[in-house]
Amino acid sequence: MKKWLITLIILAVIVFGLYQWAVGFNNTAVEYEAKAKTAWSNVESAYQRRNDLIGNLVKTVQGAADFERGTLTDVIEARAKATSTTIDANNLTADNMAAFQEAQSGLTGALSKLMVVVERYPELKANQNFLELQSQLEGTENRINVERNNFNEKVNEYDIHTTKFPGKLLAGLFGFKEMARYKADPGSEQAPDVEFNFE
Repeated sequence: MKKWLITLIILAVIVFGLYQWAVGFNNTAVEYEAKAKTAWSNVESAYQRRNDLIGNLVKTVQGAADFERGTLTDVIEARAKATSTTIDANNLTADNMAAFQEAQSGLTGALSKLMVVVERYPELKANQNFLELQSQLEGTENRINVERNNFNEKVNEYDIHTTKFPGKLLAGLFGFKEMARYKADPGSEQAPDVEFNFE
């Protein structure tokens, strides 16, 4: 066999091997990216369920004639802001994630305040519809946490695949960028001050 033919065969094998590696990298990255986007959709779905439940909760609370309107207005406004802040799964940047988290945190804060105020209204605390909605909200908050954790796991798989060497070389070439993770709310690492009044 001629030397040039052996060289050509070796080059063809190398080129084919590199092609297979690039295709394999790309397909796996696409798969991980799709799983992360699906996980994000599940996060949004869990938040949407919470928003729907809050709408029903607000209607139930509005039935209490002397209920504090300012607290209710805060919840309604925070809910409107939270539902208007959405992120396209193709644009999961750190800035977009921060805006989404801020809107959701505002709603969580307003809802917490509402639940504290409800304690002063025995007719609401005894209302079966309110108690059921409260229970469903608690379950939904747990689900939100599970979905956020699942999203972060899927993003982690994707990011590891696209940032490990030598895949990192191909990631930029194919347009794969690092995805933002869902982070804890600022200040959540500090335990809240709790005061007990024993009189």
